[in-house]
Amino acid sequence: MSKLSKINQEHNIATLPNGLRIVFAPRQGLVSYIGIAVNAGSRDEEEPHEGLAHFVEHTIFKGTDKRRASQIFSCMERIGGELNAYTSKEETMVYTNAPAGYEERALELLSDLVANSRFPSPEIDREREVITEEIYSYLDSPSERIFDEYEELAYKGSGLAHNILGNPHSVQDISGPLCRSFIERFYRPKNMVIYCVSPLSEQTLIRKVEKHFGHMTAAPALHHRTPPPPLEAFDETRDHSTHQANTIMGTRTFGRQDPRRFALYLLNNYLGGPCMNSKLNRELRERRGYVYTVECNVSLLSDSGIFSIFFGCDPSNVKKCRAIVAREIEALCDATMSPRSFEAIKRQYCGQLITSTDHIENRAMSLAKSLLYYDRILDITTTTDRIMALRPEEMRQVAEDIFAYGLSVLTLK
Repeated sequence: MSKLSKINQEHNIATLPNGLRIVFAPRQGLVSYIGIAVNAGSRDEEEPHEGLAHFVEHTIFKGTDKRRASQIFSCMERIGGELNAYTSKEETMVYTNAPAGYEERALELLSDLVANSRFPSPEIDREREVITEEIYSYLDSPSERIFDEYEELAYKGSGLAHNILGNPHSVQDISGPLCRSFIERFYRPKNMVIYCVSPLSEQTLIRKVEKHFGHMTAAPALHHRTPPPPLEAFDETRDHSTHQANTIMGTRTFGRQDPRRFALYLLNNYLGGPCMNSKLNRELRERRGYVYTVECNVSLLSDSGIFSIFFGCDPSNVKKCRAIVAREIEALCDATMSPRSFEAIKRQYCGQLITSTDHIENRAMSLAKSLLYYDRILDITTTTDRIMALRPEEMRQVAEDIFAYGLSVLTLK
């Protein structure tokens, strides 16, 4: 029998005997959201098979012991639903949405994909070409490729450095048996979380999950992750003969378990979040007209992370923009924000977080990722409470911590 833990009225967690965890969010509505989060991504590939995790994510849809590729795609689509997936550095998500009442169809399909995908050679050959074209499309977009090139420098010497898609050469060497081996290593119950947002009762959903996933063995996943080496500071300009210059200024940070992350998220939003009143948007775009876009990003992984500032501008303005960014960061490190101003930026950020929860599918996925990485549900209330409890000194301290060794810079022009 599975073990059900009552967390609150919104989220319940169950664990099957084989170690598979399930998070439920009962919701009365017309749509059910069901998916699998796997603790495996591009970081878990072994040389020289860069791009394998992403390749597997594409090709699990290409045929199983029970279904042809066309049957896999039509399984959810013919009832008006969707089947999709994505891959990141440390996770793979395979997910569905469909009208309520088709939960068992979704669970049976997901189980078939992770347990029975057979990676037929003709489909593998075609997908190599598709993914190779995807790689070239990113290379043709400087504002996208710069993030990959920055990570290659910031994570140099580790499995986090390479592009999630791999490269045209590595993709050509990926085979069906190699894909099957990756599935067998990582798509294991203790390394996965299933999320269900549905009007069905928890016990009904548990029975359905047990029916389709209970047969999977409880063997542990075979991770071999090592922390990346210390960052070697860099300041590079690469000529790609473009009309615009794209720049990232950033630094390595702590991982997602660090309690300072809430202060870092707040700093990120204040400095370059998605609002017109973010500090760098006001200084670089609104006041001076130097940039066409500017944003800050925080990407935290299990044992490391990156804080980055991206801006696109005319090449003649790069030096001036860099000076302004450095000045604003220095101000964050040198002075503590007034309590009144700090309360205002906390309220704004928490409001943005609450508004973002209106997207039900994203919220459903966040439940699985929270359980996968933290072994508990860090819901929106938990997060906003932690943000509102921050003191101005904590944001100044995290600024001092992460910017202590300066910023590493990459410009593509």
